Amino acid sequence: MRRLIRQRPDVNGITEGVIWKQLLLFFFPIVLGTFFQQLYNTADAIIVGKFVGKEALAAVGGSTGTLVNLLVGFFVGIASGASVIIAQLFGARHAKDVSRAVHTTIALALVSGALLTVAGLLLSERILLLMGTPQDVMGYALSYLQIYFLGMIPQLLYNIGSGILRAVGDSRRPMLFLICAAMTNVVLDILFVLGFNMGVEGAAIATVISQVVSAVLIVGSLHHAQPVYRLHLRKIRFHGDMLARIVKIGLPAGLQSVMYSLSNLIIQASVNGFGTDVMAAWTAYGKIDGMYWMIISAFGVSITTFAGQNFGAGHYDRMRRSVRVCLGISAGVTVCMSALTLLLGRPMLRMFTDDPLVVEIGMTIIRVIVPTWITYLCIEILSGALRGAGDSLVPTLMTLAGICLLRVFWVTAVVPVHHELTVLLLSYPITWTLTSALFIVYYLRGKWLGRCIAH
Repeated sequence: MRRLIRQRPDVNGITEGVIWKQLLLFFFPIVLGTFFQQLYNTADAIIVGKFVGKEALAAVGGSTGTLVNLLVGFFVGIASGASVIIAQLFGARHAKDVSRAVHTTIALALVSGALLTVAGLLLSERILLLMGTPQDVMGYALSYLQIYFLGMIPQLLYNIGSGILRAVGDSRRPMLFLICAAMTNVVLDILFVLGFNMGVEGAAIATVISQVVSAVLIVGSLHHAQPVYRLHLRKIRFHGDMLARIVKIGLPAGLQSVMYSLSNLIIQASVNGFGTDVMAAWTAYGKIDGMYWMIISAFGVSITTFAGQNFGAGHYDRMRRSVRVCLGISAGVTVCMSALTLLLGRPMLRMFTDDPLVVEIGMTIIRVIVPTWITYLCIEILSGALRGAGDSLVPTLMTLAGICLLRVFWVTAVVPVHHELTVLLLSYPITWTLTSALFIVYYLRGKWLGRCIAH
């Protein structure tokens, strides 16, 4: 018989407390931590854009960011299955299985990080060439990536370790560790790029060191955590049955991330075809846009944990109510963020570059995409809830068809005929709207819940 986690029934607010209050208490540390993560990514872009040049800005955030997301996203997606499994087991109070899942997940982080380092070093130049990266950007991009990929093991250890903590309801410590890493990165960016004049290589080294800091903090925290999810270094290994459960839920998410990144890779290649000014504007917009996505992703992580723990505890009605509350709050936040970005877009863009043409192109991107952010909401929230309950395959297929394949079709079939930046940008709201409609219909039909309970 499985040993049960000893805790009073009133301890776990996720399964027992007031939903909106507990959701926000869990959400705010995630979004604040993600803000600091965005800060140290943005610090690279601001410093190299202002003090190295627009070619360096295009390299640090454009081609390199898309490639990193492609390679890293697959393994982080698989590891998201571990967060779901741990949340469900923790909600059901199965202590022994929680421990086995934790040690399997850390083993996955170490192996995945090593594979990513090798793949990144071997494939970076080839993929940058396939993306049509301009020659004046190529050298910067390749230098940045060759250093950046040396930090894959610590990056995955942090991402996967923070997923473990959030799965058991702790979103505060991952936030604090990200703040430390972000501050480290900003200070080192200034030291290496401005003080030592190391250019994009200095920005990459600063990022790797900050990732090491966050990894050391997260591993130390897990090593001294509560017994139920405490990390014992000597116990790190793959448990076959647990790895199979993790992969069953996480593999669709990993494939979805790859398809997302491939479609974005194709979009990035199309953006590259418009020249360095558009690439720089797209990079600057991406940093502004990232502020919204960090918020909506934090809601997605929150609802996945809420759905997972309540599903594990058998509180299915509470799980559904959590989804409605999360949708309502995130919709309000989206409207406010859209209005602020439209209002302050120009001064935000000027933080990254003083080039007036780049700023004007950036404003065009903002006017087309930002008002349509709300069309993405149901994809993030409903897919997070479905994944938390263990249903990951169908949401992945809907996302692949509605966003990835349709976006690839648009970029390869429509954009070449009407080669305008605005036409390319329309691929976002069109695919978001259609995919959101698919998710709403699937979620409201409700048959997914019965299948998850049966399994």
